[in-house]
Amino acid sequence: MAYIDGFVIAVPTANRETYRQFALKASVVFKEHGALKVVECWGDDVPEGKVTSFTMAVQRKDNEAVVFAWVLWPSREARDAGMKAVMADPRVKEGMDPMPFDGKRMIFGGFEVIVDA
Repeated sequence: MAYIDGFVIAVPTANRETYRQFALKASVVFKEHGALKVVECWGDDVPEGKVTSFTMAVQRKDNEAVVFAWVLWPSREARDAGMKAVMADPRVKEGMDPMPFDGKRMIFGGFEVIVDA
């Protein structure tokens, strides 16, 4: 069964192109290490919530946008091996110094696909 890694982050709007280039380079690395697809989405209609929301979850500031991203893997096993290889790959580490966003406010998790319609 397919497996998804999901990410939500706040990225300074001034860093949009820097982030896009980082994500583009990282997507190549993810795919070389087994990912089937990498999708990065720049929020342009992300409402503020009253109790919870994407913006609240990442503590978005006025000069930031919410980015929603996911990586599709063929299985949890492929993801575990692939993610370990991605995190050790020097090409990804290069883009993290400095990171184009505040990694402490990133939310992420791994998800088993239960419906793919």
